[in-house]
Amino acid sequence: MISTKILYKAVLKKDQVDDSHTFQPLPSPTGSYPYRLDLKPKPDNPNPQAMVFHMVGDTGGFKQPQLQKEIASQMAQQYLQASCPEERPSFLYHLGDLVYHFGEAGQYEDQFLKPYESYPGPIYAIAGNHDTDVNPNSAEHYEPLEAFYTAFCNTCPATIHFGTEIKRKSQVQPNVYWTMESPLATIIGLHTNVPKFGCIKKEQQDWFIKELKHAAKYSSEKAIIICMHHAPYSADVNHGSSKAMVEFLEASFAAAGVKPDLIFSGHVHNYQRFTRHFPDGKTLPFVVAGAGGFDELHALADPEEPGYQTENELFDQVILENYCDNKHGFLKIAIEKTPFKFTIKGQYYTISRENHENNDQEARLFDEFTVDLTGR
Repeated sequence: MISTKILYKAVLKKDQVDDSHTFQPLPSPTGSYPYRLDLKPKPDNPNPQAMVFHMVGDTGGFKQPQLQKEIASQMAQQYLQASCPEERPSFLYHLGDLVYHFGEAGQYEDQFLKPYESYPGPIYAIAGNHDTDVNPNSAEHYEPLEAFYTAFCNTCPATIHFGTEIKRKSQVQPNVYWTMESPLATIIGLHTNVPKFGCIKKEQQDWFIKELKHAAKYSSEKAIIICMHHAPYSADVNHGSSKAMVEFLEASFAAAGVKPDLIFSGHVHNYQRFTRHFPDGKTLPFVVAGAGGFDELHALADPEEPGYQTENELFDQVILENYCDNKHGFLKIAIEKTPFKFTIKGQYYTISRENHENNDQEARLFDEFTVDLTGR
């Protein structure tokens, strides 16, 4: 028998169910419009033209808690073992789904607060579908995103009341969708709500278009990065690509006349790196990093199977460059700007699923990529 290697690519599931009724209303912002948080340079960093940060998604879960602890531990080790201050991550940016399966306050201590108590740096986040959803069987009434707001959208750093003896204070993000203004990057965080393939209403889209235009004014000095929970492109068996998110991005880019430099997402429990080549010459990486700890990983789909569609104009010039669907992992992102170069470098690290109880194991570098912004 002659075996043929499967050529994996972005897919759309043919049996998509309309679950738009699961959309949850958003709480009022805790900060003022346009919901920007200014991130000052680290005082101990002798090189203000270099910035490093971690990124991970879908870290929650309760079946194998050691997995999320190991991911958090490996990122903490990279922070503590950095050879110099400029190589030490400034923060961790979470891509959503800190807890499963609903965003109840009672889930945060075991699934997020305790595992990430060991992470030495600040943690920022966008909310995932599970963080946003409300448990209909909960004995106590709570509002959508109530616990997420307590942990991440407080008006000042405060003790998180549902964390027993947890030292980490609440974050001060101004809204559930918000922009981080850092010295080397404008990071726009979207909220894609509960439906399986995401849903963003007009109010947020109008804000997003204005934020893209604003970011473009400083693009010679700062990279433009988008973070969203639902993955626009995916080749996996469980979700596949999100037509709604691809169309949202396409329409927003056209309205703003601006495209970002990099798009990160979670939701799909694996690692995938796509590139999209636009007619104007822009090449835009789409990186899925949703293997942060939930026990179930999502395998890639055979595109020849009858349940998937691969021929769609949304997939024109979309290429799957690399993937890992059998190990958990996280990203380390480095941005560097000198008189001669301006780059974003990404590294994806994995841990062995079989040996996750071995606390001495080291995360292994699986993939590297570079986005060159030199000359802009």
